[in-house]
Amino acid sequence: MIPAVLPLLLVAGGVAAVGAGFAILRSLGPGYRIGRLLITTPSVAVADAARMAAAGERRYVAIEGRIDGDDEFEDAAHNPLVLRRTRIAARVGRRWERFEDGLEVVPFGIRDAVAGMAVDSRALGEGLVVMSRVSRGVARDLADRAPASLPPDAPAVVTIDQVSSVEHARVLGWPVLDPDGRPMMTAGGSRPLVLSTLETGEAMRILARGKRWRPRLAAAAFVLGGALVLLGLLDGGLSAIGAVGALDAPAALAADPSPAPTSMGGDTRSSGEGPGLVGAPGAAIVAVLALGLASVGATLLYVRATGGPRPH
Repeated sequence: MIPAVLPLLLVAGGVAAVGAGFAILRSLGPGYRIGRLLITTPSVAVADAARMAAAGERRYVAIEGRIDGDDEFEDAAHNPLVLRRTRIAARVGRRWERFEDGLEVVPFGIRDAVAGMAVDSRALGEGLVVMSRVSRGVARDLADRAPASLPPDAPAVVTIDQVSSVEHARVLGWPVLDPDGRPMMTAGGSRPLVLSTLETGEAMRILARGKRWRPRLAAAAFVLGGALVLLGLLDGGLSAIGAVGALDAPAALAADPSPAPTSMGGDTRSSGEGPGLVGAPGAAIVAVLALGLASVGATLLYVRATGGPRPH
């Protein structure tokens, strides 16, 4: 009974491992989706994106270039900024609650050596991927910015995300025309507007919230799941081949009561040896094709879940 059930158990274990890998990646929250988009979204030139917007072509693409703004404002270090988002949260009981989320922004866009496009900064939301400036303290350090109901010794965190006009950025979104007829990158089609000023590897670390073990554990779960599925299909295929070979073997006849001379020809297999593969070449071919398809499916599943190679 156990040999017959073993292939099913292996396949079921493989499916469970793949499901666990997806669950681990989902635990990263919005960062998982944004990370996938950063890796998989095809890049186009800024001029090509502008032509897509003018032609009404609906495609989710990425453009790269320098941040371009006309009315920058300065931070404490006199850096010219086009966007600054300030979030303040405090721990109340066992939960962190955000009580301030301010956005300062001026019109800006992305420009390369040929063309430029505006960025719909109001649509950024969780799609802003930058190196955050984090300050930790207690509520009393916030002075009048802290709610009156907040205990003075409650832990508090101030997170500042900012974009400077001297930075190089990658923007993912839908090329459209703004109300004035100018090309602009924005969110749409259930996909967010994403702006990243970081290299891909550093962006992945930020989006994973510094917990690199989660993506690695998910990758290990996908590899384990694929291996278990392949082993289950292999074991099941070999069992099926053996069964088909047994059906193709000639039926045993009752012994003839009259003595007959022993022939030196015929089946030379020793007593108790199972049937060979000669009688079932078709089943063998089907098993090989099934294993190949399963391998391709497992690979595509892994690439889809982890984002795959970045297109050039």
